Amino acid sequence: MATDTASPKPRQESLDDRDKTSIDGDILKGGIRVGAIGGEEARDATAREHEMSFMTAVRTYPTAIGWSVFFSMGIIMTAFDPQLLGQLFATPRFQKDFGYKYQGNWIISAPWQTGLLMGSPIGQVVGAFFASYPMEWFGRKKTFGACVILTAAFVFIQFFARSLPVLVTGELLGGLVLGTYAVIAPAYASEVCPIALRGVLTSYVNLCFVMGQLIANGIVAGTQKLDNHWAYSGPFAAQWFWPLVILIALPFAPESPWWLVRKGREADAVKALRKLASSEVDVQPTLAMIIETDRLEHELEAGSTYMDCFKKINLRRTEIAVGVYSIQVISGIYLVGYATYFFTLAGLPTDQAFNMGVGFLAVGFVGTLVSWALLIYFGRRIIYIVGLSCLVVLLFIIAILDCAPNYANRPAISWAQASLLLIWNFCYDFSVGPVCFVILCEVSATKVRSKTIAIATAVQALFGIVMTIAIPYLVNADQANARGKIGFFFGGLAGFALIWAYFRVPETKGRTYEELDIMFAKNLRTKEFKTYLVDGVHA
Repeated sequence: MATDTASPKPRQESLDDRDKTSIDGDILKGGIRVGAIGGEEARDATAREHEMSFMTAVRTYPTAIGWSVFFSMGIIMTAFDPQLLGQLFATPRFQKDFGYKYQGNWIISAPWQTGLLMGSPIGQVVGAFFASYPMEWFGRKKTFGACVILTAAFVFIQFFARSLPVLVTGELLGGLVLGTYAVIAPAYASEVCPIALRGVLTSYVNLCFVMGQLIANGIVAGTQKLDNHWAYSGPFAAQWFWPLVILIALPFAPESPWWLVRKGREADAVKALRKLASSEVDVQPTLAMIIETDRLEHELEAGSTYMDCFKKINLRRTEIAVGVYSIQVISGIYLVGYATYFFTLAGLPTDQAFNMGVGFLAVGFVGTLVSWALLIYFGRRIIYIVGLSCLVVLLFIIAILDCAPNYANRPAISWAQASLLLIWNFCYDFSVGPVCFVILCEVSATKVRSKTIAIATAVQALFGIVMTIAIPYLVNADQANARGKIGFFFGGLAGFALIWAYFRVPETKGRTYEELDIMFAKNLRTKEFKTYLVDGVHA
């Protein structure tokens, strides 16, 4: 099973030039080194994980992969709801039933669009900070089940809503629960899967976001021609599919063995480990590793709070985590929810706009799969920087095209912008989208990792709230009507983000958590991370 400890072998060189009892209290504490696992079984289990290849891990832990993917279905629900609303804004029947007439066309006003879309980012803020409490009290499994039941209940409000105030209420209540899944899914995956699978399953979070958006686009594309309330009631009802599947299978899911050990339920932890691994795996060494790691982390994390993330030893790591996650919003990801609406504003016919919206996310799906291969052969930093650079260039080209003379009578320009937006989404989903989650987990200090991720998620969601308010006013025909010129706005923000990332995001590929602790504690410059030697060994 995965552990946040590093290699069990002492790294003598890295200790020669350091205080052997402490480095700002992060690497060593009380003479105990992070990564110095005690007990023969625990050392064997840790060494086995470090030596395990990706394909060996796939063959050995297929059920762990399956249950990790199962818990990630919550992320699909999280992405489905806001994407659904973005597509409904371009649905004729939804516009007529919930909007008003402007210059001969039915539209949803910018303030109401903002209110409807506010549930998701607000939910991420609340869920990020508070999901960890029931997860620790009742376990990952029960918390997940309770959240799924609440999601199903709040869908009733959306389904029967026939006025904007009622629909906004349903979206806000639903969003508060949907925000918890972004914490539950990665936490569960990190506790049931071996280290060899952690990179792919971490980036899988991004694929779940894409799948949720893609499914929403596909469903609305199939119902948008209906001339009754089922044009929007049908897509809302489709959200019940996920709770139905999850609640049927959830009783058979194993609880996190890490949580069970922390609760003193070691016998139950053994049962959970046996469910997660193939039959030939001896789970006793893994249990010993979890027990020993829990003992060490308990000593190191005792008394830690959210404020620990802002102490000198962790401040840089928190900055990087917050930065890479926030850049998702700054570089324009919230345009994904408006893709179809953007295509209609750009002049494409409604049917073609919906088709482009589905193709838009299908390209993103492929991009995320490509990122898995890139992560094996290339460093996180180079993928992230190159991808972000592409986003900046594409956004400015889209904006410049919008300035062409006689734009309204030149449909070729609209198609060019739509095509460039497809390329933008592919670039985002092989770089900034999935690699963000990998960097986020790898730069976070072990003892405050969950708190660092929570802070990064909350800050990213706060940026999302700003964009949720701003975008309707920027793109709506009765407001700024910026059309493709919105590329100047996001291109400029992404340009500043690129400069920050170049100087602040280090290379973390192939590094154990212990090595990263050492390098951050030594305050290495960003460019030194890639070539720094630990005990004379390069990553």
